[in-house]
Amino acid sequence: MEVMNLIEQPIKVTEWQQTYTYDSGIHSGANTCVPSVSSKGIMEEDEACGCQYTLKKTTTYATIGLIRNLALCPANHAPLQEAAVIPRLVQLLVKAHQDAQRHVAAGTQQPYTDGVRMEEIVEGCTGALHILARDPMNRMEIFRLNTIPLFVQLLYSSVENIQRVAAGVLCELAQDKEAADAIDAEGASAPLMELLHSHNEGTATYAAAVLFRISEDKNPDYRKRVSVELTNSLFKHDPAAWEAAQSMIPINEPYADDMDATYRPMYSSDVPLDPLDMHMDMDGDYPIDTYSDGLRPPYPTADHMLA
Repeated sequence: MEVMNLIEQPIKVTEWQQTYTYDSGIHSGANTCVPSVSSKGIMEEDEACGCQYTLKKTTTYATIGLIRNLALCPANHAPLQEAAVIPRLVQLLVKAHQDAQRHVAAGTQQPYTDGVRMEEIVEGCTGALHILARDPMNRMEIFRLNTIPLFVQLLYSSVENIQRVAAGVLCELAQDKEAADAIDAEGASAPLMELLHSHNEGTATYAAAVLFRISEDKNPDYRKRVSVELTNSLFKHDPAAWEAAQSMIPINEPYADDMDATYRPMYSSDVPLDPLDMHMDMDGDYPIDTYSDGLRPPYPTADHMLA
């Protein structure tokens, strides 16, 4: 499968009466321009680089959406694993998150690049990893790439969709005891408790399911406090959500790595969770809120993530 190679292939775009062909920057680095009847010359270097970055970014975003959609079919998981999709998604996620954090630290709003913002890249990568994590082998690989600290940090995002996909991927990872312990050790309980009050049903249900799992080894007082918080939040007015969270990760069942049964999907068809909108026209409005509330420090470098 050559899905990820879409990002590296030369891009050709026809604009008015000119055709510009760009490479990925890995080979010659040349930007050429075919003469036109307008006699317009070769583009300035800055302009060419800007166009190339725009095309690269939108192609990347579309590829992320394609990977996510392919991952919805379990039969595609093995080919995606062979294509080393997960490490590349994680690397892209880290870089996009770091870029967004730099804008926050500088107090500047990220500009749109042909309708795509870095927050959308973060959301897309996390959403794709969420779907891929339904497979036990993928879950293990995602966990081994030291992704949990970043996913926990994304719970603090002011962008609702990022909160949802971050809670979703943690919900999948929490099926394994080692990952559940790591989620707890990273201090995820506090933001997850806050997300129980989210007006997004999917986000709140994911958060509840993770809290169920990480509270299993706690003392009775802690479990009681979690139960009270769940009862006093979304479940107070929506009993169906309580059942949904319990069906996702039943609190009395063993961890996935303690069972011999084959993989079963975590999601009940009765739970209408919001789909990830990987729209191809990229014309929709995206929240312009600052990316983070600043409560947590910037995440470490990409090298640390992939170590």
